[in-house]
Amino acid sequence: MARFDVLGIGNAIVDVLARVEDGFLSRHDMRKGGMALIDADAAASIYAAMPPGIESSGGSAANTCAVAAGMGARVAYLGKVADDELGTVFRHDITAAGVAFPSAPLVGGAPTARCLVLVTPDGQRTMNTFLGACTSFGPGDVDPALVAEADVLYLEGYLFDPPAAQAAFQRAAAAAHAAGRRVALSLSDAFCVDRHRAAFRDLVRGAVDILFANETEITSLYEANSFEAAMEAARGDVGLAALTRSEAGSVIVQGTETIVVAAAPCAVVDTTGAGDAYAAGFLAGLAAGSGLAVCGKLGSLAAAEVIGRVGARPEKALRGLVAAPSPGA
Repeated sequence: MARFDVLGIGNAIVDVLARVEDGFLSRHDMRKGGMALIDADAAASIYAAMPPGIESSGGSAANTCAVAAGMGARVAYLGKVADDELGTVFRHDITAAGVAFPSAPLVGGAPTARCLVLVTPDGQRTMNTFLGACTSFGPGDVDPALVAEADVLYLEGYLFDPPAAQAAFQRAAAAAHAAGRRVALSLSDAFCVDRHRAAFRDLVRGAVDILFANETEITSLYEANSFEAAMEAARGDVGLAALTRSEAGSVIVQGTETIVVAAAPCAVVDTTGAGDAYAAGFLAGLAAGSGLAVCGKLGSLAAAEVIGRVGARPEKALRGLVAAPSPGA
């Protein structure tokens, strides 16, 4: 039996969330709903202009890991933080969420990463990310023995930018498959896909068993004219794909099977982390032995819990959502 249900690898980031009007985005030349990589100077400038907000540990895969742990899954996480105040905040938060975090801190390098998240009145989030210490994550930070102890290795597309991180992904995926484990990938953002489309497609075809993506990301990956065309391309590349479509719910494809899952009803307050939470619910369902339809429903319920509040994680653990259904459920 594996020691962990999920091992996540991603950008270890401290999130700073604040509510703003649309005019704030216009004044700072931000694309609403998108994610931009910024340097240290821009991070300082935007942070100074932001109204008071909420600071907490974040990062896409870290959010997924925290939510999955709150749903009862056994979870570990690898990511690089600095030996600084924000690094301490990140380590405290993720371990308090029940996630093992064995990564050693970076000493004497870039500071811990931070993501400045602007939430507009319609619930859309616009992210500006300074990667800092994250960019130092490389193959040496991947422990093959730890990878072998997790049923599913979960990789975050946001981390794919630096060449060293791409090499780390390949090392981790190879270790997982050598141990008979599955590899899951979240495409994270169309911005990431646009920058590394060919490399992502090679990774998906050659190393990924479970693919998570939203409608924009999957159509970008395959440069498809429709969601349906992109879905069929994904069906041919991976054994299992869970594709989210906002209020239209999600579609799960495995072989010739197609499962449509309705979105869980909720009031949209902040969409930050919705995709991360969906992946968490889905993976927690897999860990509990649920069928794919139940996994998709758990993903939708977890996403709804996140969307209904400010921030990328639920206010409470969601253990009550996950049962151990019969294998055919």
